[in-house]
Amino acid sequence: MNHKQKLLNIYNSSFSISETELNSIPANYRQLIEVIGKQAYEQKAVFTVLITLLIHKLLHPEQDIRKHQAKMAGGFAARIIDTQLITPTLKELELPSMAESGWLTRSLEQPHPYNLDYPGKIRNTTVKEAFLNILDQVQKEPKQAEVILKILINTVIQVKNKNVLLISPLTNPDISIPLIASYLKEHFYTNYGTHGGAKLPVLAIYAMYKSLISEVKRYENCTLASLGSHTASDLTSKTSGDIEVKDFQKQLLEVVEVKSNIEIDLNRIRIVYEKIKRFNPRRYYVLSDRDIKSSEREEIEKLIENIGKQHGCQVIINGIIPTIKYYLRLISLDKFITDYSELVKSDSELKFIHKRKWSEIIEKVNSS
Repeated sequence: MNHKQKLLNIYNSSFSISETELNSIPANYRQLIEVIGKQAYEQKAVFTVLITLLIHKLLHPEQDIRKHQAKMAGGFAARIIDTQLITPTLKELELPSMAESGWLTRSLEQPHPYNLDYPGKIRNTTVKEAFLNILDQVQKEPKQAEVILKILINTVIQVKNKNVLLISPLTNPDISIPLIASYLKEHFYTNYGTHGGAKLPVLAIYAMYKSLISEVKRYENCTLASLGSHTASDLTSKTSGDIEVKDFQKQLLEVVEVKSNIEIDLNRIRIVYEKIKRFNPRRYYVLSDRDIKSSEREEIEKLIENIGKQHGCQVIINGIIPTIKYYLRLISLDKFITDYSELVKSDSELKFIHKRKWSEIIEKVNSS
């Protein structure tokens, strides 16, 4: 049995926990498990790393799982296990996960064992204490790893179920494009007091392309690539942008990169050019809610002209809302709203507050 199979088995048995199982874990450690479980969506790296280590302990009880790097004396390559088996499985189960691995965060990748004095600066000190103490307990009592995993996953499932939000379907078919745009602006730019909202414009553009592909001649026989993580950096991302459209030959037709609250400067377009050379799209859209940097506008325009001449790719810089308003004229508005609502509801990187806001907006539309 490999790590994926073991995780699937634990997940399937974690929907109910017996009193005997609960009582087999000291009360103070049950509280620590609850800390990690309730914070799993905010502390996805810690959650992923802990899952990886506990699963490995079940499969290899002799391993000191605190020694998470192969270069440590008696250590093992935990990150590879996470990248290849754990994170993909967490995504499959729709549980909290990172873009590629929990070990891509600086606070967890340091070359020190996860002992109680581990120096990594996990920002939430309560979560850090819980994480290190759980590993310490499992190292002392390896047989407790399975029950701890079940309790942890059960806690996360409860959090997930509590945050499920049913977004009502659109019942007002007469909504206008300017009104849709105003509601999208409200959804994008409300001050939520938390991160994650930057993905909302990406979801809206993605919903727009779902309609374009089915309704507009230019996109006939094209396919829309699955959305990746909006938190992955340009260095770790294996995609050319936030949204990719491929033609019938599976060649990149268009790429869209969405930048919320980011001024478009010369360096940004140079990064775009590197992606164009690597991925070879025919069009590359850079959409932002801020303007081109005025002092670099002339150089940016020259670079875009050179990209077109040397590579043949057309680079288009535009605003997020103006782009949406333009394309809404070409597609079914109710389908766009339905698709956007579904994406908002199901996206694991959004917080509940982002989803609730859209539900409130739909209710407002339906009652108007």
